[in-house]
Amino acid sequence: MNTLLELKNVSVLKGGKLILDSVSLTLNHGEHLAIIGPNGSGKTSLIRTLTREYYPAAGEGESYLRIMGRTFWDVSQLRKMLGIVSSELQWICSRPIPVREIVLSGFFSSIGIYFTQNVTPSREEKARRVLDSMDVSGLSDRLMNEISLGEARRVLIARALVHDPRLLILDEPAASLDFQALHTFRESVRKIARSEKSIVLVTHDLRDIIPEIGRVILLKEGKIFRDGKKEAVLTSENLSRIFSLPVRVEEKDGYYQAWS
Repeated sequence: MNTLLELKNVSVLKGGKLILDSVSLTLNHGEHLAIIGPNGSGKTSLIRTLTREYYPAAGEGESYLRIMGRTFWDVSQLRKMLGIVSSELQWICSRPIPVREIVLSGFFSSIGIYFTQNVTPSREEKARRVLDSMDVSGLSDRLMNEISLGEARRVLIARALVHDPRLLILDEPAASLDFQALHTFRESVRKIARSEKSIVLVTHDLRDIIPEIGRVILLKEGKIFRDGKKEAVLTSENLSRIFSLPVRVEEKDGYYQAWS
């Protein structure tokens, strides 16, 4: 199956408010996508729809959401196919739990390890490998609430990768990182992007978009405003319209920046 995600005319209501409005998109295996938009544009709502926290509303005409060709999923099985990293997850995981256990808990969709869970030698070895791939193997015995924000983000990526998901979803992953941590984090994500996994990056900051991401979707008020190649979508005109203020966009060495 080459297609990872298929959405056609997907709308979502929350508290009687339309938060996604007839969203249609397709993501193929190996493709990397950035979703950009201001606060309240529907970025996180779209991700929560993909992870089955939100469900599409019934409406007129053909409408569907397919993940890897399937419309219906057991949520626990689906989340093993999707690796998810977010600031919210970091807050939840910021506990006096060893980093090693946080990573191993990715096998069980839990926070930490419980005595009923089967931590096999092969799972231990996989946790060691993904920690090493994220350059945080030296933190294995440190407590999660004692490491830096940048280190914690890379630990959470390792947690997301333990079950070899086909798609890695990064929801505002670089929020609150300083310059050094941001650089290290970007390089870690670039390494993943060069592998066979697809990446969906959700952000409002153009600096988060690594050069390997070639496609960008702009969201505004729950609708797709633009969808296409990065060079055509990330323009001063488009960004000014979705953020409703004058925005100047510049590109250098494959990275984009915006100023108001």
